[in-house]
Amino acid sequence: MFEKIIGNEHIKESLIKAINSKSVSHSYLFIGKSGIGKKLFAKELAKKVMCLGDEKCESCIKFDANSNPDFQIVVPDGKTVKIEQIRNLQAKILEKPIISSKKVYIIDDADSMSEEAQNCLLKTLEEPPEYAMIILICANENRILETIKSRCVIIKFEDLTDEQIASYLNLQDKELIKLCGGSLEKASKIQENKEIYMQLKQLANTLETGSLIDCLNFSKMLTSLKDNILEILDYLNIIFFEKCKSNINCAKAISTIEKTKKKIIANNNFDMSIDYMLIHIWEELHGKSSRS
Repeated sequence: MFEKIIGNEHIKESLIKAINSKSVSHSYLFIGKSGIGKKLFAKELAKKVMCLGDEKCESCIKFDANSNPDFQIVVPDGKTVKIEQIRNLQAKILEKPIISSKKVYIIDDADSMSEEAQNCLLKTLEEPPEYAMIILICANENRILETIKSRCVIIKFEDLTDEQIASYLNLQDKELIKLCGGSLEKASKIQENKEIYMQLKQLANTLETGSLIDCLNFSKMLTSLKDNILEILDYLNIIFFEKCKSNINCAKAISTIEKTKKKIIANNNFDMSIDYMLIHIWEELHGKSSRS
C-alpha cells in the first residue's frame, strides 16, 4: 500500500496503522501544495478501505478499472464545487454500498466550495452513514470553514524534497529541480518540456558571455512561450540566482526579470517588454548600462 507514491512517509505509516487497527475516520481533510500526491494517497486509502479482502476482490478489480459504483471523485464544475454537486453526493451516499464494504467520496479542490456548499456538506459530516468515508483535498485550508475542519481528521502533506524529485524523474539539472518547487506534477510537466528549459539555460549563458545580437535572437523563442512566460521567467531567475555566486552583476538581471514580469501582468506590450529585458540584462552584465 502506497508503495508507488513517493514522499510523506510519516503519513503512509499513520494511515496504514489506522487501517490495521480498524480506526479509520469517516472524514479526512488532506492539505498541501498541488501536485505532491494528495489525490494518489486518497485513492489508495479509498481502495484499501473498500477492499473485501478476497484474493480476487471484485471491489479492487472494479476500482482499478475505474468502474467501482461505490467510489466517486467530485471535481469542480467550472471553477467551483457547486452546492448541487454536494446535494447529489448527499443523496447517493445514503444508498448502501453495492459491491464494496464501504462507499468513499473524494472531493478534489474542496477549497473551491462556497460557504453555502460547505455548510450543506456539514450535515453529512455530522451524521455520516457508518459505511461512508469522505476525503476532502485542498491546497488552501484558510478557505475551509472551521466547522468542517473540526469534523475531519486533518493531514498536512509536506512538499517533496529536491532529492526525491531528482531520483523519481532522473533529473540532474539543479535549476530545473528548484523550479519544481516540491511538486511532482510540476516536475512531470517540466520534464516533458526539458528541451525548452535547456534553451533557456543557453539564453542565460549567451546574455552573460555572448553578443547583444545573439541575445536578441532568442526573442522569438520567448514570444512563442507567451502562454507560460511567467514560469519561464521564474526559471531564468533561478539560473541567474545560481550565477550570482560567481558574478554579482547577475543580481541585477533578477531585478530586471522581476520588473518584466510586472509589466507583462499589467498587459504592457509583450514584445517590447521582452526585448527591453534582453537588452537591459545584457547591458548590466557587460557593464554598459547607465539606466536604473
